[in-house]
Amino acid sequence: MGDDMDDLGRLVRGQAQQRAAQGDVAFVRELGVRLAERNAAAREQVRESDRQLALVMRILALTPGRDSLEQLLQLLDDEHTTGAGLPQPFIASLLAEHQRAADLTAAVLARRDRYRVDELRACLFHELLIRGVDVDAFQGRDVYAWLYGRIGPHRFTWLPARRRELEAGAGFPRRRINGSAFGTATGVPAEGRADPPTPRTTERSALRDVATNDVFEAIVAAVREGGWGYCEAWVFRPDEPVAPDRVPALLPTLPMPCVDGLGPTGRFEVAVRPVDEIWRLLFGVASMGGMWGKGAHGAYGRLWAWKSMAGLCGAPEGASAEEVETLARLTTWFHFEADAEWFHNDIDSDFGVAALSPDGRRIAVLAATDTD
Repeated sequence: MGDDMDDLGRLVRGQAQQRAAQGDVAFVRELGVRLAERNAAAREQVRESDRQLALVMRILALTPGRDSLEQLLQLLDDEHTTGAGLPQPFIASLLAEHQRAADLTAAVLARRDRYRVDELRACLFHELLIRGVDVDAFQGRDVYAWLYGRIGPHRFTWLPARRRELEAGAGFPRRRINGSAFGTATGVPAEGRADPPTPRTTERSALRDVATNDVFEAIVAAVREGGWGYCEAWVFRPDEPVAPDRVPALLPTLPMPCVDGLGPTGRFEVAVRPVDEIWRLLFGVASMGGMWGKGAHGAYGRLWAWKSMAGLCGAPEGASAEEVETLARLTTWFHFEADAEWFHNDIDSDFGVAALSPDGRRIAVLAATDTD
């Protein structure tokens, strides 16, 4: 292949321009075809090498022990692996699942060298934290403060430095060398059901969507970053306060495509949900993705779950995560599904979330489907 490429190069440099001037443009085209074929073969070779490198990284990450961990870190710190193989957020998730927290804290979080794994450090901290690990217990110092003092500004610094109570009980994938098991249950539970009686009114509400682009992007963050098929968001502001018990009947009447065509007796399931269950739903959607995607993994899943919750509960711009939590706990949360055409209702891959503000004057809705 190398000799052939040298020969092609000599032909391009030495003859292409001359042959074109002589009218033999077919010769020049043939050179282009041969070069394009070589490019395609080279790209496939690079892709195959990247797949094999990813497998090597996965094997090291999933093999418990300080030796495999050290070898993985050396590999990641090599300049030739930058941007190749597995992304560092994914590696952090694998490590948190399969390696001892004490080893990870000592070998990854507390090391001052290896600048090429800073993203791994940032993600690993939150992967461990969301699993309930107290990394400070292994170091005897505030690892969060030290870590971000060392890494510098990062979008994760907006997140709470300690796991919040509502984050407990989050679900995680189970990975092996050659396989994975993951998924998020999105079905409406039996608890808290508040389905409106049928036949329901078919009269549409006069409320109109007032979601700004920024609010829309915040609400859909968990679904979009999780790689789901499609999602939409809306915000409605009633002239008069809406009581929580009126929301289940109001939702199917709102001007939202996700309930278009829903007849007076069509299936519309809705339940009042505690805030921690809504957070876990958003986290699972963001971190593990849907049927066809791997999601954003634990650290970024945590970030996008908080961002979506901030948008849904109407947190003001610049609000801290702690302020978002305070508002979210005062918000009334609903989880719904419908047999409207917008929802495909395939294997637990559709859901809707609605949030009623404490004063009853704001209703935010997120609807998602994993079938686009």
